[in-house]
Amino acid sequence: MIASALTDGLLTAPVIAFLVAMLATFLRFDIRLPDSLYPVLSSFLLLAIGIKGGKALSETSPADMWKPLIASLVLGFITPLIAFYLFRLITKFNVINAAALAAHYGSVSAVTFTVLLTSLESREMTYESFAAGLLAILEIVGIIVALFLARNATQSGSWKSGLSEVIRGKSITLLVAGLIIGAVVGKERLMPVDPVFVGLFTGALTLFLLELGVVAAERMRDVKEAGIRLVLLGIAIPLCNGFIGAAAGSLAGLSTGGVAIMATLAGSASYIAAPAAVKAALPTASPGIYVTASLGITFPFNLTIGIPSYIGMANLLS
Repeated sequence: MIASALTDGLLTAPVIAFLVAMLATFLRFDIRLPDSLYPVLSSFLLLAIGIKGGKALSETSPADMWKPLIASLVLGFITPLIAFYLFRLITKFNVINAAALAAHYGSVSAVTFTVLLTSLESREMTYESFAAGLLAILEIVGIIVALFLARNATQSGSWKSGLSEVIRGKSITLLVAGLIIGAVVGKERLMPVDPVFVGLFTGALTLFLLELGVVAAERMRDVKEAGIRLVLLGIAIPLCNGFIGAAAGSLAGLSTGGVAIMATLAGSASYIAAPAAVKAALPTASPGIYVTASLGITFPFNLTIGIPSYIGMANLLS
């Protein structure tokens, strides 16, 4: 079942675009998109995810949401703790670098989430409409917990500036803005803009992953310096957190698609919101460690093997 999901997950345009871009970069071909296009695509994707979630939220009963919301809050506390103590125990990183990594692995990757939604829709798997809201919760809570770990252990770091970077950052702002637009306007009145925010979504994601394939390939050159233990944890922690997320989603009564979403959110690692927060709150942490781990190791793993594995976990637990 997992092997079948792996094959299906790889044969999608966004994932193949990512792999082609990585290969082209390794072979020193120029496949990079214009620099000005990257922020446009990322903003479009975040806003589109939010609008889609908000549109569905307008038709969702609060009674259907409380269990998944509690599960998300619990995951937001558990996943950074797992990452923090494993990095401290196995890699022997100091508290600051372990907390920086915990912030990345406790938070979520909106792009990984987006690829999962595309994958679920290609399989005609339904999922709960409030998924984008769960993403916003996990992105914030995981980083807060990680910064708390660093603050309690060292009494250093700017808690307020780090929290401000998370809440006021572009990813959360666009996501929440989309949720509000979708919830207020509603499904029927949003139909005129569906050709843009729905019809162009997969194409925009494919272009975005071309660029990320280049960035990830460049980061993978730093993997040797990162060390084998960081590489192994960059794979093991997502799988561990992903299984816990799948179990939490199942206990919360989510559908198979919803369980896959919860597993993917728990197993992903942030490389947009978390780096900004860590840079502000933990300036002595090494970007060569936390960016390489999240973007150079975990993101490619999740895109190729992780997402199909999380879908397989969901099928087994649902």
